[in-house]
Amino acid sequence: MVEVRRKDNESVDNLIRRFTRKVQLSGIKYEVTKRQYKTRKPNKRQRQAAAQRRAELREKFDRLDKLGLLSDKYTRRGQSFRGR
Repeated sequence: MVEVRRKDNESVDNLIRRFTRKVQLSGIKYEVTKRQYKTRKPNKRQRQAAAQRRAELREKFDRLDKLGLLSDKYTRRGQSFRGR
């Protein structure tokens, strides 16, 4: 916990400046931003569901690619959507 006390004849601006410097040096701000953007790893069921969705999409795009129904934005220089 960072604590700053006002000195005699110190302006509020200087007090805030000292406080922000102490917060930065203590690493609190770094820790907060690190925790703010941390995401949990998906569990096994979520990973399997995501893999199943990817497999279904892959089959769908491959089928459409073989039938010639894909637009040009999904193909790259004659390669399929997956870039094989």
